Amino acid sequence: MKIRLLLVTALLFVTFGPGCAEAQRSKLPLQLVADVPLTGNATRLDYQSPDAQTGRLYIAHLGDDMVTVFDTKTQKIVGDVKDLKRVHGVVAVPELHRIYASATGTNELAVIDDQTLQVIARVPAGDYPDGIAYASKEKKLYVSDLRGKSETIIDAVTNKPVVTIALNAPAGNTQYDAFTDHIFVAVHKLNAIIEIDPTSDRIVGTYPLAGCEDAHGLLIDGVNRFAFAACEANAKLAMFDLKTKKLVAIYPVGDDPDVLAFDSNFGRLYVSAESGVLTILDEKKGTLETIGKDFYATKAHTVAVDSATHLVYLPLESLNGKPVLRIVLPSDRGVQ
Repeated sequence: MKIRLLLVTALLFVTFGPGCAEAQRSKLPLQLVADVPLTGNATRLDYQSPDAQTGRLYIAHLGDDMVTVFDTKTQKIVGDVKDLKRVHGVVAVPELHRIYASATGTNELAVIDDQTLQVIARVPAGDYPDGIAYASKEKKLYVSDLRGKSETIIDAVTNKPVVTIALNAPAGNTQYDAFTDHIFVAVHKLNAIIEIDPTSDRIVGTYPLAGCEDAHGLLIDGVNRFAFAACEANAKLAMFDLKTKKLVAIYPVGDDPDVLAFDSNFGRLYVSAESGVLTILDEKKGTLETIGKDFYATKAHTVAVDSATHLVYLPLESLNGKPVLRIVLPSDRGVQ
């Protein structure tokens, strides 16, 4: 479906209110497409996971203990997966027809069938499970354990725990790098990225991020071989070269940065923050150029992007007292 048609469809769902006014005042190069009402209450939302094969977007609604399933093609909510206490992380794995969600309220990883949207297994996952990554070759899941300062590994075939790896520091987000078939974890206190080999489930490297305090959010650009870490304690973004295993640069972003999203076709990185500030950076020749950094919306700390359509998804906790999924489009790249 062409973007122009998507815009026409999406505009039917626009809800005008204070949140729209905030977006209009923002100096960011973003065009408001729609505010789609979400189910549940005006409570905290967290990680998202897009499924490029189905066009679905899975949204962790932490405050309402559920994952909301949104169809980006029809611009409609498919359903909610409930009884996921304090759900933080969510990852879709199309090849297994599974969705995985970390429920910190019960310290478990929920295994969800993406056809029925039913929870088919609940696996112990440490103390405060957060980020999730899937190592496709080994068919194993890696769950970062913030309080337990470890990484919990789970067999995706049997839904059984395999081993726990001590990280000796609170674990932030976890990402899989398909190029090396390795797992990377952002860790607080050590202010570093830890590399794990899934074939042995051993740590093979710890890489300090000088100038980055409490690395939490993490994203990997697998094409250009960079990792980006959100430094939540000092409002910075660390750019790390996965080829040389060295820190490239540190960039300023909004206070308390959290979730990252990358448009691979544009080479554009979005850094959302608890402060409501959204930072947009373009990757160019091994560096980042800041395109815009401004307050966008209250509690806009989670972001996802569709690289095919360039649509950006920003779940907002409250617009006129209700949660919404804000959809925006870059206004500086000729997309219409």
